[in-house]
Amino acid sequence: MIKKFKVTLFIAFLFISGSLLAQTITQFRGPQRNGIYPETNLLKSWPAEGPAMLWKVEGIGNGYSSPIISGDRIYVTGEIDSIGYLFAYNKSGSLIWKKATGREWMENFTGSRSTPTLVDGLLYIETSMGRVICFDALDGTEKWSVDMIKDLNGINVRFGYSEGLLLNNNLVYCFPGGSDTNAVALDRFSGKIEWVSKAMGDSTAYTSPMLISLPSRKIIVNFSIHNLIGLDAATGELLWNKQLKGTGDIHGNTSLFDNGSIYFLAGSGSGAVKLALSDDGRSVTETWNNPNVTDVHGGFVKVGNYIYTSQYKPRRYCSLDATTGLLSDSLKFDKGSLIFADDMLYCYTEKGMVGLVKVDNGKMELISSFKMPVGTKEFFTIPVISEGVLYMRHGDAMLVYDIRKK
Repeated sequence: MIKKFKVTLFIAFLFISGSLLAQTITQFRGPQRNGIYPETNLLKSWPAEGPAMLWKVEGIGNGYSSPIISGDRIYVTGEIDSIGYLFAYNKSGSLIWKKATGREWMENFTGSRSTPTLVDGLLYIETSMGRVICFDALDGTEKWSVDMIKDLNGINVRFGYSEGLLLNNNLVYCFPGGSDTNAVALDRFSGKIEWVSKAMGDSTAYTSPMLISLPSRKIIVNFSIHNLIGLDAATGELLWNKQLKGTGDIHGNTSLFDNGSIYFLAGSGSGAVKLALSDDGRSVTETWNNPNVTDVHGGFVKVGNYIYTSQYKPRRYCSLDATTGLLSDSLKFDKGSLIFADDMLYCYTEKGMVGLVKVDNGKMELISSFKMPVGTKEFFTIPVISEGVLYMRHGDAMLVYDIRKK
């Protein structure tokens, strides 16, 4: 009996340990933070007016952040009368709770920037004015907060802090951009500082960082204004940096790691770049560089051996061969953000057009499109897909479309 009890206890321990290690993370640009949504059975074309709208909600305030969806909840940030808020809605569009997060950016492109990150019942956001806050996802209770400027000696940038926070095990990472406190890891349950990295001592950019998991270590990859940097996720040690070309200071595209290589797309000068990462993660070597394909935000995706993105000049969507970096195809549909699901690109242009684009080994074909029925200012938000539903945000409004095959 005692032996049987010990075996049962050991199995329970393994189950609990496995559960703790296998964190469920809901975050910016999908489950893997790469703009790819693992959805199936979606519509392959839309009516002229677009897919059926399930509902819309207004009153979420000014902002450019995307919503995240988990279970029966939708979380999104916005700014109303200079104050930021985190909202929780149900899947019918009814407000569950609304919590103030402090002052938001009011100098230019006013509104919230940070898409929330949800991990095991806790929500994490970063305001444009530098507050990193942890909330209880159930009722919105604030658990802790850290001010990156006051507490971490950070220096804000000309359009405000913008990153969607990255979490890894019990750490949450933020980039205050101070000369000595360039990157910081916080305990995700208390906000306590776990490590501080000077990195390159460079100002922060507008990117949401990404995580690389190697056998020997985990690496955080993020932009500063003048460098792409790789930090040891456990210690904050600077492993390598790739200096950017040109004078552009807006780098809003999260990098991508695939098959031993890092891909990034910078706003000006550097363009699209592929780097080979060493096996130990301590160095990078440039594989190719295409300086003609530049974009400041909106993201990119890699499907098969092709990278799909939008281009700043000329304004268009395009594809690149991931082996050579050469342009494969282009699509005259303005420029903007994009995500991928079920063999199709979902493109959201800065002029408010939404396009469904078929891709095939680098080729791009616009199948359907419609005009967002709300707003006239900048359309910068990246769309989200969850359980066959497309979530579109423009400023004060969130519109929800049914894109499932019947």
